[in-house]
Amino acid sequence: MATRTIDSAKERMVTIFIAPWMSCSARLPVYFLLVPMLLHRQEGHWMQALVLFGIYVIGTATAYFTAKLLRKKLGPDEVPSHFMLELPSYRKPQWGYILRHVIGRAWAFLRKAGTVILGLSILLWALQTYPKSESEDPQEQLAHSAMGRIGAVIEPLVQPLGFDGRTGTAILTSFAAREVFVSSMTILYQVDESDDEAETRANLRDRLAAEKRPDGSPLFTPLVVISLLIFYIYALQCLPTSAVVAREAGSWRWALVQFVFMSGFAYFASLIVFQIGKLLGY
Repeated sequence: MATRTIDSAKERMVTIFIAPWMSCSARLPVYFLLVPMLLHRQEGHWMQALVLFGIYVIGTATAYFTAKLLRKKLGPDEVPSHFMLELPSYRKPQWGYILRHVIGRAWAFLRKAGTVILGLSILLWALQTYPKSESEDPQEQLAHSAMGRIGAVIEPLVQPLGFDGRTGTAILTSFAAREVFVSSMTILYQVDESDDEAETRANLRDRLAAEKRPDGSPLFTPLVVISLLIFYIYALQCLPTSAVVAREAGSWRWALVQFVFMSGFAYFASLIVFQIGKLLGY
């Protein structure tokens, strides 16, 4: 929505298109789960911080080069764009104006994008819930649901990335919002949830580290974790983003193209990383 301040229609669309590659807070629960799995405990938090910083750099650098290519594809500007920054006089904040502005923007978001988000979220919830299973086991309930069956169908599609069907199902459920990935993995791998999110993540990491493939090899090797991180850096898994893009671009076509391109880019980037890693013996 902030791109409304950009006069050039071309520059505005380029900015809208590449903005989701700037890692947002919704990705942090996924990063906080996966990054510690790459490092030994004795390596400390500084190494984890460096890896997290590198993740942000990868997304930003990719957005930069994609923007340069996209600007060439869209052709010249109808109106030459100029950058001019005017610094206002510094005054005390007008809290009444700020409050009205925030409420107005929040209500505009809920009114314009909320209806789409709510509808798609209900659809995803229904896929995860129905058809119901007689079992009380959350894992069996999810496996019996339409989403679980879809996960079994797509397992051959995610296996080249190093993932199994359960991880594929968690990725599917997180297309509504990225942070759902952690809770889905918790259910799929039968980890007891705690009131402390950090403790839940730690229990889940221990469970994932113990998972084995049918041949007895570890399921979540460092290479698989890196492949999963690469996927989440690039995949557009955010219904609010798609809804707002459709609204701001004036068409669902742009939102659909953005979703397909970024999801496809994430898939092939993850595929290349995993397959090259396998060839190198990791």
